[in-house]
Amino acid sequence: MTSGAQPFISDNPHQAWLPMLELSTQEVFELMLASHLTKPVTPAPEAAMNITGMVGLAGQLCGVLSIACDEKSAALMASKMLGIELDKVGPEVADALGEVCNMVAGNFKNKIPGLGDGCLLSPPSVITGNDYSIHSMAQTPSLEVGFLFENMPIIVSVQVHS
Repeated sequence: MTSGAQPFISDNPHQAWLPMLELSTQEVFELMLASHLTKPVTPAPEAAMNITGMVGLAGQLCGVLSIACDEKSAALMASKMLGIELDKVGPEVADALGEVCNMVAGNFKNKIPGLGDGCLLSPPSVITGNDYSIHSMAQTPSLEVGFLFENMPIIVSVQVHS
C-alpha cells in the first residue's frame, strides 16, 4: 500500500491534532478491544500493510481517516471485538476493521473543539490486497501515527481536505 499524500511534516496546519489522533485511537482500542497500544521503535514497513479501513469526513472538516494493518491484525481486531476465537474469524474481518476505523474517526472529530456536530462520517470502506495506492485531494500533508497492536504494526492517518 502506498499513500498519495505527503508524509507528516512540521508545516502542517493541523499538526496540533496529532495528539488527539493518538489519544482517540488508544481510547478505542482500549475500550472496544481491551488492548493497550504501544509506540513502535522503528516504522512499520508499508509492504506488510495489506488491509485498510477508511472513513470519510464531511462538513466543517473534509478528509479521510484510515487504519492500515496486516490481515492477522485485522483478524485479531475482529476476534476481540466479537468475542470469538481467532481461528474462527472469517469474513467479518472487514466489518470489524471498518467499525474500529469508524469509532476512531468519531472519537477524533469529537476531540476537536467545535467540530463534533459539524462533521459527518461516511460508512466505512475496507480495501484488501498488497498492491494499491490511496490518492487524496487533501490540501495539507497527512497526519500519521504508528502503533503496535498486540506487537503487530498498524498505521492510523488523517488526510484533511479543508
